[in-house]
Amino acid sequence: MLVPDVTWFAEPQLVDSIHGIRHNARVSLLASLLAQEYGLDRDHTAALCAAAAVHDCRRRDDRDDPGHGQRAAAWFTRNQAAVGSMLGRELPRDVSAQAASAISLHDVPYAAFTTEQNRDYQQAPHLTDLLKAADCLDRYRLPLMRWWPDPSQLRLLVPAWLHPVAFDLVVRSEQARLDGATSHGALIHARQILIPGK
Repeated sequence: MLVPDVTWFAEPQLVDSIHGIRHNARVSLLASLLAQEYGLDRDHTAALCAAAAVHDCRRRDDRDDPGHGQRAAAWFTRNQAAVGSMLGRELPRDVSAQAASAISLHDVPYAAFTTEQNRDYQQAPHLTDLLKAADCLDRYRLPLMRWWPDPSQLRLLVPAWLHPVAFDLVVRSEQARLDGATSHGALIHARQILIPGK
């Protein structure tokens, strides 16, 4: 799990929002579990976790905010050193480019891909599919059940065991935050309870 730094966010008021630090970090943790499930190698797993940690950091608001994926991808490309430092390793250039493609496409429905976006998707189909799935799994944070994860919108199968993990991760991290923990502390608390030894 990579927890984004507050300075990575385009708008300070979104740091603690539904697209803030806890969301991005939970998506990073869920991405690591999906990467393990789908057998990604070490570099691609790290890139996926990094992409997940920054995918919503350049949002301007909590609504649809078209284009925030492209803004986040551009920021990720410009700030490789900062992300690599937080990640504890430098990503190979080609793998970083794949992560940037996945970030730029995470907010665009597959059916709405332009010709250019389809070309980008072909450069990183696995990372894009896994990022979209991890992001989808954190929709349990949203207040209405009709906004919860819809696997029919994905191109890969999310293992059944991961849905209750994602749900509990939201509940435990958000409760810890309400109980006074910092965002980072709330995330560590939830991770330790759900995935002992991590």
